[in-house]
Amino acid sequence: MIDFNPFPSASSPSNALEAEEADRICTLLKSVQEELARVVFGQEKVIRFVLTTLLSGGHALLVGPPGLGKTLLVSTIGTVLGLETRRVQFTPDLMPSDITGSEILDEETTGRRHFRFVKGPVFSQMLMADEINRASPRTQSALLQAMQEHHISVAGVEHALPTPFHVLATQNPLEQEGTYPLPEAQLDRFMLQITLDFPTEEAERHMLLATTGAQRYTPRPVMNAFDLCETQALVRELPIGERIMNALLQLVRSARPQQTTDSDIRQYVAWGPGPRATQTLMLAARAYALLHNRLSPCLEDIAELAVPVLTHRIGLSFAAHAEGLTPEDIVTKLVNRLG
Repeated sequence: MIDFNPFPSASSPSNALEAEEADRICTLLKSVQEELARVVFGQEKVIRFVLTTLLSGGHALLVGPPGLGKTLLVSTIGTVLGLETRRVQFTPDLMPSDITGSEILDEETTGRRHFRFVKGPVFSQMLMADEINRASPRTQSALLQAMQEHHISVAGVEHALPTPFHVLATQNPLEQEGTYPLPEAQLDRFMLQITLDFPTEEAERHMLLATTGAQRYTPRPVMNAFDLCETQALVRELPIGERIMNALLQLVRSARPQQTTDSDIRQYVAWGPGPRATQTLMLAARAYALLHNRLSPCLEDIAELAVPVLTHRIGLSFAAHAEGLTPEDIVTKLVNRLG
């Protein structure tokens, strides 16, 4: 039983119900992680980061070379969470209307004509944007309004998207042929940028035995959309200590060259993370704590989440590029100062 007491009166019936609900959600989240681990091998931290994004109500960008299981991870999460999932393969000839939908001209038997809106794949609870950086910037931008405002406008008419609504996008390294860099405004809409690395030898051996035989494990739904919405509401109620909040604020603000006295940050960072990064880190820390069966984040949660939350929100100067520095190097340096 989890000791759930973020509210003033621990003896009131409502707090007892809230503690019971928190226990139920933590049990569900443990089952979700176990179910995902049966299909996606050697990516435990990546799984936790993606679940953190969804529990925070946001969108995630998965970065890594082909063949590491990005698409498999997203489709499996959609199944395990019981969400209506659609997939769009981004290609250079993909048009914005292929994502949002478009109006078509219908003609009735009476000869009367009228326009009818045909919904695109964005009208789903979870949209898998596969290889998002292979489409043109114009098509990439079609997701901006949907990701931020949870509705789209077509021919001057607003269309609300389902609840919950999440975008899990995959991206190949920019060094590969046929890729376009994502605009900074769109990158900022992703709560976390999650980098996938190659699995360990042990995990890859387990993967071989589990996936090349006559039978493969089929994931089962553990949660549903209602459970996810309840969990997102619980995440926003979790308390956060003053010390943790101060560390969070100091970390983000120290990455801005205009608000720090650190000469290295002033020299190597062209622009730093905005207030959305602070909001994201606070929500993500609460969700990350919940995944670890805790109802309040600690300093280690902030340190773990700093890289996926901040790296895609930092622009490097020419001097940083000349010295071969990366945004991850900058964030890691700032994290090492936490204490």
